Amino acid sequence: MIDSISTEDAIAIQVKDLDFRWYKGSTVLESCSLDVPKGEFWMLLGTNGSGKSTLLKLLAGLLQPQSGFIKPLPMLGFVFQNPDHQLVMPTVGADVAFGLAGSGLTTVQIRQRVDEALDAVNLLPLIRRPIYALSGGQKQRVAIAGALARHCEVLLLDEPTALLDPDSQLELVAQVQRLVKERNLTALWVTHRLDELDYCDGAFLLEKGKVVDQGDPQRLRQRLMQIPM
Repeated sequence: MIDSISTEDAIAIQVKDLDFRWYKGSTVLESCSLDVPKGEFWMLLGTNGSGKSTLLKLLAGLLQPQSGFIKPLPMLGFVFQNPDHQLVMPTVGADVAFGLAGSGLTTVQIRQRVDEALDAVNLLPLIRRPIYALSGGQKQRVAIAGALARHCEVLLLDEPTALLDPDSQLELVAQVQRLVKERNLTALWVTHRLDELDYCDGAFLLEKGKVVDQGDPQRLRQRLMQIPM
């Protein structure tokens, strides 16, 4: 019994036999199962329409499955493909602080959390900069800082580099890898980019709504090179 409990506690994200279909529409996920260990950075791969983004939205509670099990998640942060869809305040500092509204923290405590979170993503010098003046990569880091300020334990990232230039893409994925290791976070990152597999601990391959392979990122890279993405 002790072993089973400790094993369960070591899993941060757990999905079992998940089914999801749109109302009067096609099936998106069917008997989908995966486990992401605590403190690790995993990636979710697959062709367009394989169900990757839908799975992340189910994990975040933005959608509800028809059947299956999702382990209740601790505090989580969701980073969208387009950061303009989630940054709502006029300046960097105000946007990070926005997620702490209603938290019961004092003004001093909120400022401390904002400063710490922005420092973690190397944006503290830009705390007063308008959001519109940021690059795409900087906007994504503001979204991540918002999750860090709320002390999120799990990060869900839906193709966060899709709209970035090549240098910013690798900078962002390297930064998330560093944060996962330094802060003992757990991250699940949706991607189409094979070079990003160099930064993760493991990966899942989704096909037609099912996990058909998982494990070593470099082995999956070889398999993916044979699949039109």
